[in-house]
Amino acid sequence: MREALDPWTFVMAAYAIGVGGTALMVGWSLITMKRAEKRRDEARKR
Repeated sequence: MREALDPWTFVMAAYAIGVGGTALMVGWSLITMKRAEKRRDEARKR
């Protein structure tokens, strides 16, 4: 007979993916924002 799978493995994996994905999106947004601000400042100097 097969053992039951431990659901906590999947719960922790889901949290890791969720938190990791959120952190990646925040980092990507910050980098994009900094680039946009730099382009804006350069455009104002002209």
